[in-house]
Amino acid sequence: MAKDSGLYPVILSGGSGSRLWPLSRASYPKQLLPLTGDDSLLQETAGRVADHARFRPLLVLANDEHRFVVAEQLKDMNLEGGRIVLEPVGRNTAPAAAVAALLIAEEDPDATMLLLPSDHVIGDTGAFLDAVDRAQALARDGMLMTFGVQPTHASTEYGYIKRGGALGGEGCFRVERFVEKPDAATAEGYVSSGEYAWNSGMFVFPVGPFLAELEAANPAMVAACRKAVAGRRTDLDFIRLDADAFAESPSDSIDYAVMEKTGNAAVVTADFRWNDVGAWNALWDLAAKDGAGNALIGDVVAEDVSGCYLRNEDGGVVAAVGLRDLCVVATGDAVFVAPRARASEVKALVERLAGAGRSEITSHPRVHRPWGAFTDIERGDRFKVKRLVVKPGGRLSLQRHKHRTEHWVVVEGTATVVNGEQEFTLERDQSTYIDAGAVHRLENRTDQPLHLIEVQVGDYLEEDDIERLQDDYKRG
Repeated sequence: MAKDSGLYPVILSGGSGSRLWPLSRASYPKQLLPLTGDDSLLQETAGRVADHARFRPLLVLANDEHRFVVAEQLKDMNLEGGRIVLEPVGRNTAPAAAVAALLIAEEDPDATMLLLPSDHVIGDTGAFLDAVDRAQALARDGMLMTFGVQPTHASTEYGYIKRGGALGGEGCFRVERFVEKPDAATAEGYVSSGEYAWNSGMFVFPVGPFLAELEAANPAMVAACRKAVAGRRTDLDFIRLDADAFAESPSDSIDYAVMEKTGNAAVVTADFRWNDVGAWNALWDLAAKDGAGNALIGDVVAEDVSGCYLRNEDGGVVAAVGLRDLCVVATGDAVFVAPRARASEVKALVERLAGAGRSEITSHPRVHRPWGAFTDIERGDRFKVKRLVVKPGGRLSLQRHKHRTEHWVVVEGTATVVNGEQEFTLERDQSTYIDAGAVHRLENRTDQPLHLIEVQVGDYLEEDDIERLQDDYKRG
């Protein structure tokens, strides 16, 4: 038995969540959104493993594009000592887990890690932690543990695990086999047999045995990950893997790469409310509902409506009459409408929009930046109007533009402005004009948010008309 050197939580946050479009988008996916409460799904996941008496510091694997939002959300939770590793390209969960295991093993070769997706909802944290303890006990003896959630219905949205022989520990079994998402009749049979659990995609692994099993099954993957970790560098608060090395790794999931091949796979039966929030219908399941079975979120007015999920994130009121079992999700620039039973088919629409080059699948009208955010208000021939919000202490890069002028008007807060050779402050209702080619910067040195309207005029108004001369966030 390996010595007990603590449990290292690892959160995998590289996904895009296209089945929750238009709310979830490539630049701001579902794990970063507050879908079921005040905190984002990532924050909820991190909160479950924040007890320093039980867990070692957190390790997060994240998409490079999301790095500043991930860092800000973890900072808001006052998590200390955590690390954020940036995946230069998507390679599925197995290479991400390998990178995490290699980094942890450098510090603690006898460690055990808890691998968690960033976008799951768990209703009973106490029951979750109890299952983690049971899994950790067997992982210390070299077992590769997963969590099988007790089914509440015959779902066709999840894969299943068939339990084998019992192991030491309550509700712990060898894995007899993993099965893919079944059709309805097969799912009914699985649930009625009492031998199957939903495959949650959460794991507890001893890092040494996990890497040995993965290397035996896929040596090219482990070799690429070792090279990527060896060539890593630090950038601000982030760990950047060697991009070329990581790109050499085959892409595969943990289930396929390891769990379906090892003879040491085991499952802990987890009896808590769990949902992977894979589609809009899942959010209807989780949401509070009125007497007619409606989940009404945001500025929504409903008359003679039942069984619906109506969500309004931005803009004018959503008003509905005579609807039955529909999903309607409205954002500032898109509206999605579908029967609730077919809401998961939004992925086909996303692919179609992507083929047409539509920006609505990539980013929201409100675009997050490390210094705050901006929202496109209106655009026309040779002009664009934006609203900027600069967080306390935030400042934009020292920059200039070749093709556009800018007019800034402060509507709330105090701005510190560099405009050419001058530095000055602007209060509410004051403004300045930035000429094309002028070196300029906007900064908020106060403890309150700065709100500003920016009017751009020119023959080219895209974001790549920015030449950064100096940047706190080391962007190119």
